[in-house]
Amino acid sequence: MEALQLAEMVTLEAFEAFLAQPENRNHDFEWIGGRIVEVVSNSYSSEVAALLLIRVGGHVLANKLGRVTGADGGYIIGGDRYIPDMAFTSFTRQPEPCHDAYNPVPPDLAVEVLSPTNEERDIRVKIVNYLRVGTTAWLVDPIQQTVEVYAPDQAPQIIRRNGVLDGGTLLPGFRLALAELFAEGTGAG
Repeated sequence: MEALQLAEMVTLEAFEAFLAQPENRNHDFEWIGGRIVEVVSNSYSSEVAALLLIRVGGHVLANKLGRVTGADGGYIIGGDRYIPDMAFTSFTRQPEPCHDAYNPVPPDLAVEVLSPTNEERDIRVKIVNYLRVGTTAWLVDPIQQTVEVYAPDQAPQIIRRNGVLDGGTLLPGFRLALAELFAEGTGAG
């Protein structure tokens, strides 16, 4: 996910007014630590995110675990407004669908797929805030072909290309070999 940033700090009210402007209606924006960040993606990062959405989404639907959102699903996370590349929310956490632009119920899982222009500080702020609200975060680096797994009250894990991403208790039975994910993403699979 690439990000174009507006440097100045703004209030939530100013962010909401910014979103309401006609020229901004066809764009996605996050509000990270008081800064407005436009969310765009490059083709490869978007492809990797879509493959994860297909794999995780298929598992979630087949097992009737909850709901998934793609790169247009926004969430309120610790007061900020984020649009993860993919998210999963269990039926336990949210039995009914949300129709708001930014869901007030944090997802169980948020997936962030890096693009070359992501700001490191924005990503780290998001990871910390996801953990604070009880959300597990997968930080996917398509270039390094790794996934960093951040789960509340657990040590972070780094899974490399030869490893397997395991859904654990969050997504029981879900397993994905990263070599398969990244091979598909590069067209080599």
